[in-house]
Amino acid sequence: AMLGFQRVFRLLNATVRNQIVPRANVVSGPPEEIVTPAVTIALTVMFAAFLIPSGWILAHMEDYKRKPSE
Repeated sequence: AMLGFQRVFRLLNATVRNQIVPRANVVSGPPEEIVTPAVTIALTVMFAAFLIPSGWILAHMEDYKRKPSE
């Protein structure tokens, strides 16, 4: 069983080693578009709109687990 595993591992390793990976087009330098204050504010509001309610629910999870007392 171990010999078969080693054979399969060697075969997979050889196929991965011979793959050609395309080179990424990465260019360093200043950004092409400037992030305006309006975009910064819009992204902050969007993140807050999702994270604040989620955080509230997670922080009060134990309260939601309790059955309402009658």
